[in-house]
Amino acid sequence: MATRRPSLDPNLTAWDPDAQHGFPMSTQLTQAIVRLREMILRGELAPGQRVAEAPLADLLSMSRTPVRQALPLLAQEGLLSEHETRGYVVRAFTAADIVDAIDLRGVLEGMAVRRVERGASKGLLRELRACLEDGAAILDKRRVEESDEGRYAEMNERFHRLILSEAASPLLAETLARNSRIPFAGPQALAFDRGNLDQMYDMLHFAHRQHYAIVEALERGQSARAEALMREHANSAKESINLTALPGAAGEPAGRFAMARASSGGV
Repeated sequence: MATRRPSLDPNLTAWDPDAQHGFPMSTQLTQAIVRLREMILRGELAPGQRVAEAPLADLLSMSRTPVRQALPLLAQEGLLSEHETRGYVVRAFTAADIVDAIDLRGVLEGMAVRRVERGASKGLLRELRACLEDGAAILDKRRVEESDEGRYAEMNERFHRLILSEAASPLLAETLARNSRIPFAGPQALAFDRGNLDQMYDMLHFAHRQHYAIVEALERGQSARAEALMREHANSAKESINLTALPGAAGEPAGRFAMARASSGGV
């Protein structure tokens, strides 16, 4: 089945439909994506359930347009699948799928950052430093708010995209794109725990400290350190996801998640 391309309202977003998740989005569209992502993660939208823009818009207290635009983007992330007739259904996945995909992302991004270290350009380092400043602007107030979700997710996705682009490896880019079709495996797929924003701050603060360490390793030409940091950094993605709430989390995947959290240390 051919993939449906979203029809976008230029008043809401300036997204180029041929680009992949590296685009400016309106506040409403960002909020719709993050909120729907959270609902799927928490099981409020069950695997196999059909999703329709009208009831979702009512539930999220927003217009139908950003919800309609969010659905195909969530399908790109692997959270939804196109229904055989029309619309979308929630895709079934397990904690094991997510853990494996995040671990694989760490390996692949570690390879990418090692390639970059061989010749990190001044332009790349300047843009990465801009990402660090944007993240610091969010976290320097020593707390996170619900409105910070989209801002941090955009910065994080941009940071990782810059490194992958500089690596100039079509094979790595294609493999990471395929891996990102597993829900929550991509750097743009951040889910906040609205019930514990203090803990979310600690997790994001630690992850952003890793961003600083990765950039410093690139600046100093420390290729092995940069690769190791990027691999460890992938574990931080697990920190923002309550994997124990997902199907299959009661067995091995939950144990692996617990170990990943313990090994990542504190802030």
